[in-house]
Amino acid sequence: MTSPWARTMALGAMSLLATVTQHALAAQATLPISTDAQTVSDLRRQIDDMRRQYETRLKELEARLDQVQQAQTGTANAVPATPVADGTGTTASTANGFNPMVSVILSGTYASLSKDPGTWQLSGFIPGGDEIGPGQRGFSLGESELTLSANIDPWWYGALTLAVSPEDTISAEEAFVQTTALPAGLKLKVGRFFSGLGYLNEQHAHTWDFVDAPLAYQAFLGGQYKQEGVQLKWLAPTDQFIELGAELGNGHSFPGNDRNRNSAGAASLFAHTGGDLGDSHSWRAGLSWLNTKAQDRAWDAVDAADQTVSNAFTGNSRMWVADAVWKWAPNGNGKVTNFKLQGEYFRRTESGEVVYDTGNAATPGDYRSAQSGWYLQGIYQFTTGWRVGLRHDELDSGTVDYGLNTPSLVLTDYKPKRDSLMLDWSPSEFSRWRLQVSNDRSREGINDRQLFLQYQMSLGAHGAHSY
Repeated sequence: MTSPWARTMALGAMSLLATVTQHALAAQATLPISTDAQTVSDLRRQIDDMRRQYETRLKELEARLDQVQQAQTGTANAVPATPVADGTGTTASTANGFNPMVSVILSGTYASLSKDPGTWQLSGFIPGGDEIGPGQRGFSLGESELTLSANIDPWWYGALTLAVSPEDTISAEEAFVQTTALPAGLKLKVGRFFSGLGYLNEQHAHTWDFVDAPLAYQAFLGGQYKQEGVQLKWLAPTDQFIELGAELGNGHSFPGNDRNRNSAGAASLFAHTGGDLGDSHSWRAGLSWLNTKAQDRAWDAVDAADQTVSNAFTGNSRMWVADAVWKWAPNGNGKVTNFKLQGEYFRRTESGEVVYDTGNAATPGDYRSAQSGWYLQGIYQFTTGWRVGLRHDELDSGTVDYGLNTPSLVLTDYKPKRDSLMLDWSPSEFSRWRLQVSNDRSREGINDRQLFLQYQMSLGAHGAHSY
């Protein structure tokens, strides 16, 4: 972008040129028309003098312009010019090092559920924590977010996102620092952050196309997987988008838990690639792997005698995730109409030991499982501000072996499913209203008809979201 100083210099040069031209014409007009040699010599001398004055003044303006440009270059080098995606929708290039950018997301939901959400479960799966299920009935405050972000110095960028839950608890959803000037396409992130596992996991909830996370995320990641550790990404210097990444973390998030050890508790690898197909189509695909461990990871269940018991798992958990996204917008302009097709497939294997009824029988036994799940969704914006979407979720409880505890625990080959239809309206880029209806068949033999009304409002600085 041209600076005010540059524009001033250019206008000054043009004004000087116009003045010189006017003087030359005026001088020529006042001289008597003559063809003698003395008159021609005088005219040439006057023109040469004016030319020297013009060139001298122009050189002075050019020197001042160079000084201004050099000063601007020095300022630009003090703040990284390359935007840094932080997962919150804010870019580091627009953040001020001394006055952090502030972003607030306000969200609220009304839910009408035909079945008691207190009995919600994924039949055939070990529960994955508190952030799963349809939530409470009636009106409730959704997960609101407060984000502070800024460049720290020429080498680091930082962001803190606090999440306010409907239960009136405040937690640090993300808190990390990230490099801005590593060479060779490298980027390092340290702290607490959403893992690069899969596609949807790295995005904040207010960027999702539906009110809730897919069943596969709830079953295998407890809703969303956070790392507390270090992440390294490498962006290949190619026309096609190629990104490789690795993470080491403490592994406290489900399917792992806190094992009170010095070593890393979880490791993950991921690779993403994508590109454009003509002017109207683009795509991205990825493959991710997670390896973590759990020690006495507790969960409540109903045993074969229809009694509620507490059990505990200790062992290894490994997961593969494949994801793909395809987007269409006419000639690359999605303002009026566009379409997105998105899907992910999960497969998890666990092996170790399960202690049945830890508060009473405390019977240990070998445990092995291989389970999978997927979802597919399509979102169509049919006119400015209006979108409609359809999502199908399905899980496969696969093979589960409780070893010696098999007679005491319930086994099932049921496949939980859910279909969701949503319609949302965004009167501006800062507000959205959403209606969603779902037929949830997560519990064996039970259909839960669900209706959600949701609002999302964005206050303060908020940049573009990731692809």
